[in-house]
Amino acid sequence: MVPTRRFALLAAVVAVGLFAYPGDIAGSLWWPLLALNALLVAAGVADAFAGARPRDLELSRTHPPVVVMGNAAAVTWTIHNTGRRRAVVSLADELAPSLGAETRRAAAVVPAGATAAVTTTIRPTRRGRFNPSEMVVRSTGPLGLMSRQHRRQVPTALRIHPPFKSRDEAELRIRRARILDVGLRSARGLGGGTEFEALREYTSDDEFRRVDWAASARTGKTIVRTYRPERNQTVVVLLDNGRLMAAQVGGVPRLEHAIDATIMLTAVANGLGDKLGLVTFDQQVRSIVAPARHGHQLTRVTEAMFDLEPVLAESDYPEAFRQTLARFRRRSLLVLLTDLAPGAATASLLPAMPLLTRSHLVVIGAVRDPSVSAWSQDNVVDAGQTFRRAAAVTATEERERLVAKLRAMGATVVDAEPGRLAPMLADVYINVKSTGRL
Repeated sequence: MVPTRRFALLAAVVAVGLFAYPGDIAGSLWWPLLALNALLVAAGVADAFAGARPRDLELSRTHPPVVVMGNAAAVTWTIHNTGRRRAVVSLADELAPSLGAETRRAAAVVPAGATAAVTTTIRPTRRGRFNPSEMVVRSTGPLGLMSRQHRRQVPTALRIHPPFKSRDEAELRIRRARILDVGLRSARGLGGGTEFEALREYTSDDEFRRVDWAASARTGKTIVRTYRPERNQTVVVLLDNGRLMAAQVGGVPRLEHAIDATIMLTAVANGLGDKLGLVTFDQQVRSIVAPARHGHQLTRVTEAMFDLEPVLAESDYPEAFRQTLARFRRRSLLVLLTDLAPGAATASLLPAMPLLTRSHLVVIGAVRDPSVSAWSQDNVVDAGQTFRRAAAVTATEERERLVAKLRAMGATVVDAEPGRLAPMLADVYINVKSTGRL
């Protein structure tokens, strides 16, 4: 049983009354006040049992199965009173703090045989999988003196997906690619596409090598073949989930930048008729999403990433690359999202790169820390700043040498500032597609 505030207030009044009198009078009132306290406790116990029984209260929690991080969603608690007494109910839910609930408590008066619902709003600040379960319910007596408390397991599952921060830029690039690359350039026969699109009459802007002599002979007119960038090509994102991706850049872990870039690439590739797959890895390959271009692919890719947390161990690039090559044999655009930390990359990434560049087109995406660049250009005034600048200059130069080595091995490297990785990778993909390099 749990005393209510009303009970505590009455008990406090009795105690204050005892000490308000002089010692000799208080001594004579001791036993009457003690009896009054006992009566108050007895009244509280009787009041608690006069209220609805907690076991007569059926509880449920409802919410959407999926909520995007940062978006608002409703969580509703439903209380059904199966007993014969009116229930004065208060409950507390174990919603995680990162769900950003306006309140985790609710109160309601539920008549016998009736149902009441109370709603709160959540706005999650962290992606992942949540399984709220325990709820604590209290049934208060008619006098409001004491409550009976009971813990109830009400398990539900809630998935918080990462936000699509680059949605507007993705849609802009899809429209631009369709209009310019596929539309105007293909229609005039000037693009670098390799997939046959249509036959049409020759114009002065057409290349002579595009003339279809057989069609020209049949029609008596000069006919040219037009091409468009090939569709149904394959893009595979290799998402590093190792130790290096836990470091924060711009107040956000590197992994979050990589997830946003993956979502944008999926949307753009799907919008331009290509298939995108995903491989997540650290010490081992965690998941593989087969390439597809249907409308649900973005959801499938997001489902594979929403509960990823960086593993605090070095990533095994060779093993991840071998499994990727075993699964994807057709020439594809492989996009590796990782960090270009010279130590780990030199030891593990560089030796493994020929596995990919031998038969695939490789793009490496990373996020550089702008604070390191700023430190390398600081005006130093003391020894501490001197050491910091020297370390920043060394780190910057080592990173630049690593990027140069990767490019010399045939990879395209995008070393972007925070917030720019996703759009820059999308631009590289569109350029590869429009020039027929894949």
